[in-house]
Amino acid sequence: MTTEPVAAEAGRDFIRDIVQADLSSKKHSRIVTRFPPEPNGYLHIGHAKSIALNFGIAQEFAGKCHLRFDDTNPTKEEQEYIDSIQADVHWLGYDWGTDLYYASDYFERLYDWAEGLIKAGHAYVDDQSQEEIRVNRGTLTEPGKNSPFRDRTVEENLDLFRRMKAGEFPNGTRVLRARIDMAAGNINLRDPVLYRILHAEHPRTGTKWSIYPSYDYAHGQSDAIEGITHSICTLEFEDHRPLYEWLLDKLPVPSKPRQYEFARLSLTYTLLSKRVLTQLVRDGHVLGWDDPRMPTIAGLKRRGVPPAAVREFVKRIGVAKANSVVDVGMLEFCIREHLNKTAQRRMAVLRPLKVVIENYPEGQLEELEAVNHPDDPAAGTRKISFGRELYIERDDFMENPPKKFFRLSPGNEVRLRYAYFVKCTGVIKNDAGEVVELRCTYDPATKGGNAPDGRKVKATMHWLSAAQSVPAEIRVYNQLFANPSPNAANFAADLNPESLEVLPDARIEPSVAADNSGEVMQFERQGYFVRDKDSMPGKPVFNRTIGLRDTFAKEVGGKG
Repeated sequence: MTTEPVAAEAGRDFIRDIVQADLSSKKHSRIVTRFPPEPNGYLHIGHAKSIALNFGIAQEFAGKCHLRFDDTNPTKEEQEYIDSIQADVHWLGYDWGTDLYYASDYFERLYDWAEGLIKAGHAYVDDQSQEEIRVNRGTLTEPGKNSPFRDRTVEENLDLFRRMKAGEFPNGTRVLRARIDMAAGNINLRDPVLYRILHAEHPRTGTKWSIYPSYDYAHGQSDAIEGITHSICTLEFEDHRPLYEWLLDKLPVPSKPRQYEFARLSLTYTLLSKRVLTQLVRDGHVLGWDDPRMPTIAGLKRRGVPPAAVREFVKRIGVAKANSVVDVGMLEFCIREHLNKTAQRRMAVLRPLKVVIENYPEGQLEELEAVNHPDDPAAGTRKISFGRELYIERDDFMENPPKKFFRLSPGNEVRLRYAYFVKCTGVIKNDAGEVVELRCTYDPATKGGNAPDGRKVKATMHWLSAAQSVPAEIRVYNQLFANPSPNAANFAADLNPESLEVLPDARIEPSVAADNSGEVMQFERQGYFVRDKDSMPGKPVFNRTIGLRDTFAKEVGGKG
């Protein structure tokens, strides 16, 4: 699936209202936003909301959006994640042009500014352990306690900080903290850590640095260096905003960005915690970050979800100030709505049952015409082969059917799509009593699906020629979690044991097997499917993107 350009489309929400007001008042002449991911994992659909918001605003208001990697923790960062993040942003339809940056681009300037804080009496080196700092920070109801090292002289602090930079001290022995207020109501202002010692090789700076800035320190200053006008974050950063502003006020930054917060995305049947997603991969609950059951953008892409459907979903849920949980059914609706319009139709039999039409000439094959899209005549038609031996879906036959079962059963007549009426005349079973083959007759006068005598049938079924169809593996994906509100603390208990069903003996049309385009197609009566990267010559593999109807919600008794 190729990246498609995204047309700017104006929306309305409180952040866009702020941006418009700032332009109208000439507070800013040009809007600059940024998307600042940490390169320590794969992006997920929650990030898609932030990407669409930041890049979307830049497009709509003729500004620009930077992609900036917050690479301040080299122990968790990998080039694989940097590459995947760039690929995901492009896949969603957005582009940063030449504005690709890294927090590590600013390490020298950030260090110089930290020395400036020390010289101004706004920062000090603390020898307490991480645990002591945590305990002495206090609680929401109790103030913190000053560090015994808080009143070191400027000269001592500068000396220690420079020796930290030189790599003289082991990990965890010292940190640089801002000197603000240990009794502040906002815990983030209780002398937050600005630098920690970390002897680790950085992907971009190598072993040059033995100290690395905290996110809170690097964040606002990077925004200021890049001239960001609107630093848009999720709500968990709201309590960090006073620190963001404190640092900007105390440092000689070239600009003064403003931070705004919006509600992050939460979905039913889904966990977006990076810790949980990492553990799902590491513990083997899924087959990698791009497993189609994962809510990662890579997983959505592999599953065949169109980027336009993701953008439409983000647009529909909007940008709010309060957190809420969105029904995953809304995402699925956007996927179905898009694919129903765009996906060409094909036939596939997922669980084949052989049918022999006894009155059809042996060795004969005929070509029938099938439409590629019922609502799009321009999509044209294709030829499908019909012969004496066919496959139908196993679920389309019942030997002893209930009253309202209208598909194939002994003595009952049905329509085969694009072909003929057929009637079941016999059932062949194996030694275990399982149905392995059906014997049928067909009516040659019903070619195309209508009877000259006007008789009606109540079911139309898909099928494939046994001789012409191609074997394939089909992977049917469902929700990864069976609980609409999975417990992040014990997520394994909420995993859906039926999240993946592998059908190794499915059959598909030859045209499907030969199609390497990566486009999603509808397998009639089954759902939407896309070719998987595991496909090999002679063994195509297809993933179900989504079913035609929401059956999972009924199975688990919830909404999904």
